[in-house]
Amino acid sequence: MSDQPRSGGPKPAYRRPQPDAPRRAAFDLMRAVAERDAYANLVLPELLRDRHLEGRDAAFATELAYGTLRGQGTYDAVIAACIDRPLDKVDPPVLDVLRLGVHQLLSMRVPPHAAVAATVELARAVVGDGRASFVNAVLRKVGGRDLPEWVAEVAPDAERDPIGHLAVAYSHPKWVVQSMADALGGSLEQTRAVLVADNEAALVTLVARPGRCTVEELVEAGAEPARWSPYAATWPGGAPRSLAQVRDGRAGVQDEGSQLVALALAAAPIDGPDARWLDLAAGPGGKAALLAGLAAERGGFLLAGERQPHRAALVARSLSEGAAAVVADGTAGPWRPRSFDRVLADVPCTGLGALRRRPEARWRRQPSDIASLAPLQRSLLTAAIEAVRPGGLVAYVTCSPHLAETRIVVGDVLKGRDDLEVLDARPYLPGVPDLGPGPYVQLWPHLHGTDAMFLALLRRRVPGRPAS
Repeated sequence: MSDQPRSGGPKPAYRRPQPDAPRRAAFDLMRAVAERDAYANLVLPELLRDRHLEGRDAAFATELAYGTLRGQGTYDAVIAACIDRPLDKVDPPVLDVLRLGVHQLLSMRVPPHAAVAATVELARAVVGDGRASFVNAVLRKVGGRDLPEWVAEVAPDAERDPIGHLAVAYSHPKWVVQSMADALGGSLEQTRAVLVADNEAALVTLVARPGRCTVEELVEAGAEPARWSPYAATWPGGAPRSLAQVRDGRAGVQDEGSQLVALALAAAPIDGPDARWLDLAAGPGGKAALLAGLAAERGGFLLAGERQPHRAALVARSLSEGAAAVVADGTAGPWRPRSFDRVLADVPCTGLGALRRRPEARWRRQPSDIASLAPLQRSLLTAAIEAVRPGGLVAYVTCSPHLAETRIVVGDVLKGRDDLEVLDARPYLPGVPDLGPGPYVQLWPHLHGTDAMFLALLRRRVPGRPAS
């Protein structure tokens, strides 16, 4: 006897799909990133708040969304091996549902049957019953192997194509993997280590702004002292704005690497007065606020320039007394040449050093971005050099390890100039190990637990005086 109902007989009652709230929030985040170029770290807190997700549900949604975005390259290779069409022929919402399901199956401690059933229920709600059947079939194939088995199946051979293998195995675009390897001197072991670190959630790091807050206050509120910066503390969980010190601007959220490069600019010696400091591309204001506090402790003043008015307003809100923010183009600011004692050129870059915190950035950036940013980076460094007086100091900073954004920029700007000397930056990050041969500093998430910040310190020579 057939199991199908007879023609004309009663049809089974339709059951409205009921996806659970954390998985629906993760899906909506994925679509916001894909459709609106949204930043995951800005959208997710709003989603969690609007959906009233807290505790374990919020943690699950966060791991599911961020983990899926980080692992997207690996998961797409797995999905492609399980379907009979090119990946770009799968409707984007369906592909996002599949990615969420694959992350649960291969990288989360979710029982396989629950991962498949819950993801199919999500698919029914967001892409319809017909395509939910496709999702079900694909996920059942994926669930037949674990992650190492799939990597062995879909990644290029590690001997013949080591960069391609690392790209698939650790879910980074191949060009990004190559840039990391280049910056690490070709070491595949170190490259693998930084890719692993990029795929781990970064700690929330706070900065106690000098003269306004202390690390001890943050520790009393539940934070823990950080490793390198005397102004840094890590926040174990929850929204940082739950801290009164963060809400009122006495403390802020700032990666420890960002603190270290600012502290090095403040610590390195200069020849002459030390009262006028400049941050010529200051938005959104984290480094400017730290430097302003340090300058004020010496009786100095910090001027922060920012081209975009809304970002200049953010900078102004972060600053204390004894500092000011102005709307100004850092490449042609209104300040007098050779009038500042210390100048920070924290230039716009690809942000490849902060992939732990911005999981979608690795897929959003393209090699062409390197070339498009290069003129601005060189212009800002040149402007910083023109703004500093003889005997004063410039810090060139990027949140990227890509050689074309770091050493090559500095080398190009310094060509043909005899009025500058490059300082060895390492002594001004005391206690921080594994800083390489110098004179530049490149921080790494796998070595230092920070974003991959680059620092070059340049001092304008005093005419007639030998270099130190």
